[in-house]
Amino acid sequence: MSRIGKQPISIPSGLEVGFENGVLKFKKGNSVKELDTKGHVEVKVENGEVVFSPKGEDRQSRAYWGTYRALANNIVIGLTQGFTRQLEINGVGYKAAVKGKILELTLGFSHLINYELPEGIEATVERNIITLKGSDKQVIGQVAAQVRGFRPPEPYKGKGVKYVEERIIRKAGKTSKK
Repeated sequence: MSRIGKQPISIPSGLEVGFENGVLKFKKGNSVKELDTKGHVEVKVENGEVVFSPKGEDRQSRAYWGTYRALANNIVIGLTQGFTRQLEINGVGYKAAVKGKILELTLGFSHLINYELPEGIEATVERNIITLKGSDKQVIGQVAAQVRGFRPPEPYKGKGVKYVEERIIRKAGKTSKK
């Protein structure tokens, strides 16, 4: 049995949830998110909770059961609290700035990197920390991975873009001949 799938999701106040034709709809204010279950799981919205159950007893149905419950929970958390991801820039002359919907990065190349932020993602920069905020966990993670991919941290001096909680394992440099 899925330990994740059998846990009900409580619906916070101010969040409307509906289920019809295999599509779970979440609405808070003017933002609407949809989760298409494609008929893989059974969903019941009752007593202020969303309850998932598998369609069959095979392994695939149980896998979908936990997956769709986790995706629905991420939508609920995203609409109520939001998600945050922080990146740290290390290196002499490396810097970042936000200009409207464009994240401008100077990462030691001969040119600036202008990264256009997707819809629903906000970025702020304080000194060498880039903070990404949004309601979609998958999009936040993808944007953070793309920004990190412009200049991943190198193991000798630790220069580059890394996640704040990431720990870079350092290598020893060359030893000189005596």
